[in-house]
Amino acid sequence: MDGDATDLGRRGFLTGRRNTPRPIRPPWSMSEFFTSLCSRCDACVDACPEAILRPGDGGFPEADFTLGECSFCGACAEACPEPIFDRATRPWALAVGVTDRCLAARRVVCRSCQDACPESAIRFAPAPGGAAHARIDGDACTGCGACVASCPAGAVTLHAQPAPTIPPGGPHAS
Repeated sequence: MDGDATDLGRRGFLTGRRNTPRPIRPPWSMSEFFTSLCSRCDACVDACPEAILRPGDGGFPEADFTLGECSFCGACAEACPEPIFDRATRPWALAVGVTDRCLAARRVVCRSCQDACPESAIRFAPAPGGAAHARIDGDACTGCGACVASCPAGAVTLHAQPAPTIPPGGPHAS
């Protein structure tokens, strides 16, 4: 383990938050280098026009989709003085989920997340008994978070996926 890397498992154990999900860093940020390169200056937080970035654990910026969605404007990457962002990659590697708190799964007519999704990545499939279940098209989902902010039950979740393996020599080494 690098000397500058943060051991989130150990930190979670010591703070009593063992099962908290990985923080979602700003779009295009290289998560494997993030805590060692980020100076916690809040330039990206201040630059975000949607105000979804906020200081998180240890002062490192995190996306909070309960505050709104990301428009992928790139203001956070442009404002950052550190070499943390790589806009040649996908903004995020996020997994979308819908918990059992979903109103539609409880037979309450609700399609808020589907209506809010600009990519039409959420559809509701009818099920026996009349309850509809949300289906996520992972290929169409951009991870913008519009579905999270719009869900009245807080049933839609986005979680950071583990960072891809980076070849020796950095992200652009061949």
